[in-house]
Amino acid sequence: MEKKVPLRKCLGCMSSFPKKDLVRVLKTPEGEVVIDLGGKKSGRGAYICKNSQCLKKALKAKRLQASLETEIPNTIIGELEKELNIANEQ
Repeated sequence: MEKKVPLRKCLGCMSSFPKKDLVRVLKTPEGEVVIDLGGKKSGRGAYICKNSQCLKKALKAKRLQASLETEIPNTIIGELEKELNIANEQ
């Protein structure tokens, strides 16, 4: 029997993709915002395509902030941009 592939919606382009194709941004129970590349940490997650344009759209429309119910620190935005650029180069 085939396993069902979990789909998640990108907050930039608002399209659904398999969970493993997206980058997860997480707000931990302690309120800290981190990037969860493994997708296994506990907390409130939001997903973005591995595309820097989607990150810009999600930030501009404040969808990432609204989904995680908190402000996104500039350090996390920088790490996300770096991670997405690395993904785009592969």
